[in-house]
Amino acid sequence: MRKFTLTGLAAAGFLVFTACGQSKQVATETAAVSFQKESVKNAILEEDISSALKYLSSDELQGRSTGTDGIEKAAQYIENVFKEQGVKPFFDTYRDTFEVKGLTGYNLVGLVEGTDPQLKDQYIIVGAHYDHVGHAKPFEGDSLANGANDNASGTTAVLELAKFFAENPPKRSMLFSLFSAEELGLVGAAELAKEFRAEGIDLYTMFNIEMIGVPMKGRDYLAYLTGYENSNLAEKFNEYSEAQVLGFLPEAKQYSLFQRSDNYPFFKEFNVPAQTISTFDFTNFPYYHHVKDEFEEMDVAHMENLIETIIPGIAGMANSTQKEIKLKEQ
Repeated sequence: MRKFTLTGLAAAGFLVFTACGQSKQVATETAAVSFQKESVKNAILEEDISSALKYLSSDELQGRSTGTDGIEKAAQYIENVFKEQGVKPFFDTYRDTFEVKGLTGYNLVGLVEGTDPQLKDQYIIVGAHYDHVGHAKPFEGDSLANGANDNASGTTAVLELAKFFAENPPKRSMLFSLFSAEELGLVGAAELAKEFRAEGIDLYTMFNIEMIGVPMKGRDYLAYLTGYENSNLAEKFNEYSEAQVLGFLPEAKQYSLFQRSDNYPFFKEFNVPAQTISTFDFTNFPYYHHVKDEFEEMDVAHMENLIETIIPGIAGMANSTQKEIKLKEQ
């Protein structure tokens, strides 16, 4: 059983002001949701994160390479979580099927329908890739690359957020999307972006989660945002959160990370804010595409804190009366 559920999410953050505080009321209504950190404290359980992360990065899944029996087991696990939590399929089933290099891949897409009659036709995607490379250079007799940080950690976060928002549906509709074939060149995300474009969905933002299994050190924010300078997403997200949650990492720009994760196909197709958060900063985790990217290397307490901390920002985006997240002129 979950420790806490937040009921009436869409209304919980509104503050009641007297007539003399009308300007504050307008500002609060624009932000839509502004609740204290304690409102979501213990909404995410460390044991739930640990259980999901351990399974998704287990030897049983054989490194989750696209088109294998291992990633099929991961897909079934994700589908079962969606079903158990009442997250509906967006398509006829949870699966969006595509072909890549002679292999069959599956994106998994769950829907939490918005509660507002006008805003529910606008969508926010919360996504992560659930595939990995399968095998890597042998090390100490092991060649299986389990991909705990990359990206079982992001997948676990998406599943936890899907659970939370299924229990607390916001005004806008939310699509919880897990992508395959990211390691083959963002193929799954590109296919799904085209599918969504063909469906004619009104995409507001795409919020991607990548490699969050270990914390950064010496920063005044919890996670960095790729493409930081492309939009006001970090600024508004931190405003909704009433905390310094997202920040700028120079290396993210230096290495063009904005173009190297599953956010990018949605930016290309829709030209809307579509960005990735991560805590892998090139100094805090030496096992990128390495067989030691294992569950035991993950900081589950950090993940719990991060997932809980990003809930108010996502809720703010999903409940604001206007589309406040915007691209900047380049």
